[in-house]
Amino acid sequence: MNSIIKIAIADDEELFRQGITFILNKEINFDIILQAENGNDFIEKLKEANPLPDIVLMDLNMPLLNGVETTKQIKKTYPKIKIIALTSYYSKPFISNMISIGAVSYLAKNTTPKIVIETINNVARKGFHYDDNVMQVIQENILNSNAKKNKSRFDVDYLTKREIEVLKLICKQFTTNEIAEKLFLSPRTVEGHRNNLLLKTDTKNTAGLVVYAITNKIHSLI
Repeated sequence: MNSIIKIAIADDEELFRQGITFILNKEINFDIILQAENGNDFIEKLKEANPLPDIVLMDLNMPLLNGVETTKQIKKTYPKIKIIALTSYYSKPFISNMISIGAVSYLAKNTTPKIVIETINNVARKGFHYDDNVMQVIQENILNSNAKKNKSRFDVDYLTKREIEVLKLICKQFTTNEIAEKLFLSPRTVEGHRNNLLLKTDTKNTAGLVVYAITNKIHSLI
């Protein structure tokens, strides 16, 4: 990947923040443009940032304004910024909550540098990155939640056959070019189907499409 990915880091632990910065700065396509020690600090620095970051590594447990509330504010004001939740709390409630408010990936702090680098690159390419554990949590929690609320299943006839094909490949985390190659379409046509899916499902991004597909049993890990 040749294009530069502009990255911001919000974490109250200075040693961790400096350590991850040192590791990521070794990647030729990464540029750490902003660091903050809590949510309030991050929001204020973001107001002055030029350019804005493409991706944020967001710690959840920060003083003054935690990562959850910070993410909510960012998604309202800067919807194109992609949030990767980075935390010691790799639990189902944390994962489900962060994904529901707009995080496009979820990493444990004890993960390897290699996985962090791969995740950032995948998020930059595809718009999101969920490993098998996160996908399973999304599926279990959302389906269980919908069952409790007695929500009816989505009418798949609302989507065209081609849109469903594209959606399933999106859920498998293929890029636009990869989907185009598999379906013998142009990338522009795939993007057209993706935009139609966003409109029809009333979702804001690719991650939302994945959650939607799992919710309505268009895609399943089972």
